Amino acid sequence: MPIVDVHAHAAVPRADALLTRFPQFLEQLREDAATSGQASSEYNRTQIASLGPSLTDPVLRIQAMDARGVDVQAVSATPIPRHWLDEQAAVEFTRAVNDGLAEHCSHAPDRLAVVASVALHHPHVAVDELTRAVDELGAVGVQISTSAGRGRELDDPSFDPFWERAVRLDVPVLIHPWGCTLGERLNVGYMFNHVGNPVETSVAISRLIFGGVLDRYPDLRIWGAHGGGWLPSYSGRADHAWEQREDARTCQRRPSDYLRDMWVDALVYTPEALRHLVAVMGSTQVTIGTDYPFDMGVENPLERLAEAGFTNQQVREIGSSSALALFGSRFAFPGTALPKGTRA
Repeated sequence: MPIVDVHAHAAVPRADALLTRFPQFLEQLREDAATSGQASSEYNRTQIASLGPSLTDPVLRIQAMDARGVDVQAVSATPIPRHWLDEQAAVEFTRAVNDGLAEHCSHAPDRLAVVASVALHHPHVAVDELTRAVDELGAVGVQISTSAGRGRELDDPSFDPFWERAVRLDVPVLIHPWGCTLGERLNVGYMFNHVGNPVETSVAISRLIFGGVLDRYPDLRIWGAHGGGWLPSYSGRADHAWEQREDARTCQRRPSDYLRDMWVDALVYTPEALRHLVAVMGSTQVTIGTDYPFDMGVENPLERLAEAGFTNQQVREIGSSSALALFGSRFAFPGTALPKGTRA
């Protein structure tokens, strides 16, 4: 079975160029710089400039995949939310992003798949663009951020049409954070990323659970970046609250039951953490995720599985069949067929 990398990014410069005419773009840059701190901001500027070719050149991407032992890669845009875009600009920007991703992936259609971007803060725009991306561009999933900005969490009822459409189109929703709403408390030591990202993912998934979204849409397939944040390590606390307090029983099942119905990537860095993640989630719910081409990713995903001491079956599940079950019927690559609705 092919090795599938669920978590990899690309840039679409012509889409990003559309943002420069908005004063909110500069404001977001200032806010991100303040949140990440001066040292990390300067480091990131240098790094992003050096990563430009890797983010835009499909030939370099395929070479990197070959070096990592990856056969198929699901490609999503760099996950920076633009919650300040008005409706018309959101349509223009997300169409440009998804068209650019489709063009990028068309250079190796047997190995690269599009994960669409949407402007969730305009729900009907998100529904329309997701539909277009799937039906016209062949997108196999959709990436969203951990909230829709301006205090709108993922369990906001206004997003129900988006969840409904994802279920109807039979595509998973990949949740990927960008920094953290804790703001300047994380402005030292790149805490913006290594603390902030897991916090945001944990909050987002918890809102889906405790906010009832997964009860209303039980067929919704959810994937969380970076091992699903902190939740797999500490889901027992959520279960305890649900069992002991009536005010915490806002979902039908124990929180950890929902967690084991989701997918996460194996990007937790150490063999001990990876073994624990698989023990909690099950190897059928953990996928390869390299975070290509960023430095918080890994270049040796298969070696990481070997170091953790997994069985051959577990390696096959993490490396391949978990991703095939996540993406479902639209993930049509040579050797990746899995019947619709099948759990690996």
